[in-house]
Amino acid sequence: MLIDDVEITIQAGKGGDGLVHFFTDRWRPKGGPDGGNGGNGGSVYFRAVSDISKLHQFRHEKEFHAPDGDKGGPNQRSGKYGEDLYLDIPIGSVVTYDNGTQIELDTAGQTLMAAKGGRGGKGNFHYRSSTNQTPQEHTLGQTPLVRRLHIQLKLIADVGLIGLPNAGKTSLLNELTSAHARVANYAFTTLEPNLGVTKSGSIIADIPGLIEGASEGKGLGYKFLKHIERTKILVHCVSAESLDPQADYKTVRQELENYSSILAQKPEIIVLTKSDLLDTKSKFKSDLSTSIADDKSIKELNDLIAQKLTPKLS
Repeated sequence: MLIDDVEITIQAGKGGDGLVHFFTDRWRPKGGPDGGNGGNGGSVYFRAVSDISKLHQFRHEKEFHAPDGDKGGPNQRSGKYGEDLYLDIPIGSVVTYDNGTQIELDTAGQTLMAAKGGRGGKGNFHYRSSTNQTPQEHTLGQTPLVRRLHIQLKLIADVGLIGLPNAGKTSLLNELTSAHARVANYAFTTLEPNLGVTKSGSIIADIPGLIEGASEGKGLGYKFLKHIERTKILVHCVSAESLDPQADYKTVRQELENYSSILAQKPEIIVLTKSDLLDTKSKFKSDLSTSIADDKSIKELNDLIAQKLTPKLS
């Protein structure tokens, strides 16, 4: 099951306290202040990776805390810094802070400091002076606030394959890319988005089948509609097996419009799938008829997608 929407709490590490200490030994019974500073606490970072399943780690574990810094030591020794905590999240994740600030990670390897580690406190060696030779002053390490975050995954893909359940989207994805997604002859085979990459480097997302009322949460719900918001074009698959292809097409189009006017305006390629099952030519008006048994039709679709993705020169 794809986890694409989570809420967690994070806290950076507390800074170590400064130390009050005076050096003494048999030769220097009054050696003076030598309490060291505390170490800084570890920070919490998010790191973007090319793995859409990474939010699954937050399904049960909801609280994350970076290590604290150590207390300062004698002989002016500073405390050890707390190690930074890195949490991997998928490319395309949008992190929303409890104050409403949103930050998106859209590049592999991109990092975001989500919570900065607390500063270490000052030891009494820091406060020594000619007029204060036995300072008792020190400061405590800083305790960072607990941050509540919402993380939502929105897939970054060039092309979104959409259509009713069992419209042949996954089979097309496997033919157009090197993906090996599961295919079966029943509705809702695809329970989560599948991704594939074409030879030209374009990313295609196969979105689970939409049904009437999907924008209101019916079927697999509107949660998957957000995954095609960032696509450049849509490939709308309509099965040649349908008794009413035009009605199928209108059903999906209506759900797009109900969900987002921007989404409904995206460039679209209308594809009649499973055309090898037709005895006569369909009256449904599509841009292309395809069959996974017809290599020529797959190449034509690939070429049309590439053409649509190529920026037009003014």
